[in-house]
Amino acid sequence: MQNMEFCHLEEVHHHHQSANYVPLTPINFLERAATLCGNKTSIVYGSLTYSWKQTHQICLRLASALAGHLKISRGDIVAAMAPNIPALYKLHFAVPMAGAVLSALNTKLDADILASILEQLEAKIMFVDYQFVELVFKALDILSKRNSKPPLLIIIPDQSSSTDQPNNISSIANKLPSLGILDYNVVLEMGKSSDFEIVQPENENDPISVNYTSGSTGDPKGVVYSHRGAYLNSLAQISRFEMREMAVFLWTVDMFRCNGWCCTWAMAAVGGTNICLREVSAGLIFDSILVHQVTHLCGPPTLLNIIANAPDPETHDQQSRPLQTNVNVLVAGVLPAAQVVEKVAKIGFNIGHAYGMTEVLGPAIVRPCKLLECCNNPGKINEGLHSVLIDGVDVKDPNSMKSVPSDGKTLGEVMFKANTLMLGYLKNPKATQEAFRNGWFHTGDLAVKNPVDGYIEMKDRKRDIIVSGVETISTLEVEAVLLCNPKVLQAAVVGKTDDELKQVPCAFVKLKVGCEANPEELVEFCGDHLPSHMVPRAIVFGDIPVNSTGKVQKFVLRERANALNTLP
Repeated sequence: MQNMEFCHLEEVHHHHQSANYVPLTPINFLERAATLCGNKTSIVYGSLTYSWKQTHQICLRLASALAGHLKISRGDIVAAMAPNIPALYKLHFAVPMAGAVLSALNTKLDADILASILEQLEAKIMFVDYQFVELVFKALDILSKRNSKPPLLIIIPDQSSSTDQPNNISSIANKLPSLGILDYNVVLEMGKSSDFEIVQPENENDPISVNYTSGSTGDPKGVVYSHRGAYLNSLAQISRFEMREMAVFLWTVDMFRCNGWCCTWAMAAVGGTNICLREVSAGLIFDSILVHQVTHLCGPPTLLNIIANAPDPETHDQQSRPLQTNVNVLVAGVLPAAQVVEKVAKIGFNIGHAYGMTEVLGPAIVRPCKLLECCNNPGKINEGLHSVLIDGVDVKDPNSMKSVPSDGKTLGEVMFKANTLMLGYLKNPKATQEAFRNGWFHTGDLAVKNPVDGYIEMKDRKRDIIVSGVETISTLEVEAVLLCNPKVLQAAVVGKTDDELKQVPCAFVKLKVGCEANPEELVEFCGDHLPSHMVPRAIVFGDIPVNSTGKVQKFVLRERANALNTLP
């Protein structure tokens, strides 16, 4: 046999060729979907439907218009404020296809915070759904007083309805004549799909998007994602969420949250069908499942409350009929009361519980929900943080960087090391350096390691943990117990400064409609399930303050707690 000659390994090591090295990017998922399942439905929105071939063509036209007529260059930021509509889904491909960076903004922001974000972003263009025009105008009016250049506005009309929207763009433009304003459909007509060449990333670590944190402790931070991270996390979502080629995804998670937890790109990778919703309601969820055979949906824990409390359309009683199809629902965050979780499971949903944050591109770890036994063991917040999809996850002492022992007692900080982490914070190198110190990403979440199975049990955010004498108290565990009380709708626990014990737990509770309770009975209820040092020393009834994204403002509650004159 003729001898075969091979190059020595050292001669080819790190020697990339154009054929064996292509920068990873999720935008190429779209072309694949258009090629392999071009006639399959990609998007459903009311009575409108699009195929993958049509979606691909529209994205090419949008990208062509952005890069050509509108002079968007590589690395420019294009902002968008819209609900989960087809246009926003398409922008997740069209904007990076033009070489630009997409920043989908929270539609629940107030004008002041939006103005601050726009000032930092310096977006060249901003796509705005008709529903949020007034909000954006208020923000830009604030911005104009800071001598910041406003972006060119592109208004997206609602194609599914002819009511409650300004159809005349000129009438909008007259409100702020100094702004440049275009119609979304006019921009589409500017572009060409036939000869446009997609602007591929020069490096897979080039930015693809900027997503903002909820700002629960102050101003939101811009979190920059890379093409590489988005690509890998999209594939990870497919695996974690068990998506298949016939997946039908109902958009109950906001696309502005971590690019829809990267499901925007993941659905193109599997060639599935996106069911877009302008707003989320129980009726729309169950109707979509029935009509479109939805297989997957996800969102915050409140999604489970919406499902559990859904009235039957015929009896008007709470939803009790089982689902006719297999539906996976993934939620991220602190789960609601176990009764809610159990009810959703009985209806027929397969519940997955995720742990993550904006900086780790959304859900980092997903596991089957194991909290149906919560009422038998309230207070245990078991995240089970271990997965082959993350290169490294650990609970460490943030000072020594040593792993805490698996004793179920020693607190440490949850840390990640993975390819699916942010590049950093936009224009904030100090915060970036602090987050990535010592070679790990510091989440700010405190946890312990379970001695039996090694699972990581979440205890609290570092800033929320209560130090009472020599004991530490997890506010999440106390809240979980309160939520197991059938009269309690919402609960938030904070530490109140105490001269003797440093801090003591103080609970703020909102009761369910029609329910009455006094502080003593809730304190007694907690005492039946918690050690004495964890039982709230005070119960305050009323509404619980949340920010524009729905997160509890615990810094406000701490101020209220410390303003209380006496404790029992």
